[in-house]
Amino acid sequence: MRRGIKISKYHVKVEVKLKPGHVDSEGLTAKEALTDIGYEVEEVSTAKVYEIDLKANSLSEAESIADEMCRKLLANPVKDNYKVEVERSE
Repeated sequence: MRRGIKISKYHVKVEVKLKPGHVDSEGLTAKEALTDIGYEVEEVSTAKVYEIDLKANSLSEAESIADEMCRKLLANPVKDNYKVEVERSE
């Protein structure tokens, strides 16, 4: 670690959802099941949530790292949208 640079811990929450126009088969199945047991449900959609703890030099660096994780692995840019929330966790 270089002098003068403080490494901080950050908590990242990533939500990955299907883009509009893509069929959410899990959501459709859940909607049908909820309707079958008596609930009046208009729509059900699903999402994956990833919670990640990481270290970075700054909030902006942590946000950049999280965005890179999404682009490289966590979300498929063809079918998914994603939302990233980052907060300092020390």
